[in-house]
Amino acid sequence: MPTPLLLREHLSLPAIVAPMFLASGPDLVVETCRNGLLGTFPALNLRTTEHFAGWMEEIEERLTPHRHAAPFGVNLIVHRSNTRLAADLRQIEAHHVPVVITSLGAVREVVETVHGYGGLVLHDVISRRHAEKAVSAGVDGIVAVCAGAGGHAGLLSPFALVPEIRQVFDGMIALAGALSTGAHIAAAQLIGADLAYIGTRFLATQETMIAAGHKAMILDSRAEHIVHTAAVSGVPANFLGPSLSAAGIDPAHPPSPGGLDVGSEAKAWRDVWSAGQGVGSIGDLPTAGDLCRRLHAEYVAARASLGATEAIMSGPECPDRASAAYLPAM
Repeated sequence: MPTPLLLREHLSLPAIVAPMFLASGPDLVVETCRNGLLGTFPALNLRTTEHFAGWMEEIEERLTPHRHAAPFGVNLIVHRSNTRLAADLRQIEAHHVPVVITSLGAVREVVETVHGYGGLVLHDVISRRHAEKAVSAGVDGIVAVCAGAGGHAGLLSPFALVPEIRQVFDGMIALAGALSTGAHIAAAQLIGADLAYIGTRFLATQETMIAAGHKAMILDSRAEHIVHTAAVSGVPANFLGPSLSAAGIDPAHPPSPGGLDVGSEAKAWRDVWSAGQGVGSIGDLPTAGDLCRRLHAEYVAARASLGATEAIMSGPECPDRASAAYLPAM
């Protein structure tokens, strides 16, 4: 399960802060990168390619003084309805964006463009079939978007999807789906992923661009309030049930979805708020930097706890030393 050198040498925590539509901006990206996590944002958070390029320039300038900062990444929607795809890709190539995360299509030409300047391509999937297509396109990593993830998400358990992807892919796997703590990051590695892919927990930070009401709803919600539906954008995604109700959509009986049109998604996601099932683990709105440091401390504690358990189970008092083999080195 190799992690590319670019990430292995520059991440202080094996985690990616997911690109969140209408939520991730330069402030969140810079603060997470400064604290050793891979910060990302969607290209379509900007209305034009020119503004998209401006954000990349700002992020690069703000990270330049921090030579130990983690690299940043951009999410690119690779779908026929994205009329900006070619123009945005040209800007990504011009700025040599270190990591590109593609969604809604794995296209070899996109991968080759990014590889041409030395960048990495990760592709998010919700099934083994999608993973196989990504492998054929030559991606460097796969994001397994499992049940409970915020935004566009699948319904498979990580215990099912990650091993199936590993059967067809020996590269880097990032796991998404209700990950909110440093212990969750360690758990993702234990089941076969290399990195954690965290969205909703960072949605509830001071740097995100979402409305105060959206943040308050996250704090007030539990997993049972998350509704998985394609009615909002044409692609199955997880949304906060109370926001669906406020928009006139019955969470129990959402309307039939239409087709995906990325050009109209901004209005849909502005009025209906997304989050993942990890909302029940969120109780505050820290700065992104404080959250990064908290996750790091929790991760170290979880790893130490696993090490102590392994030592006990492999000691002379353990009736079956072989049982300790389930704790892999990380």
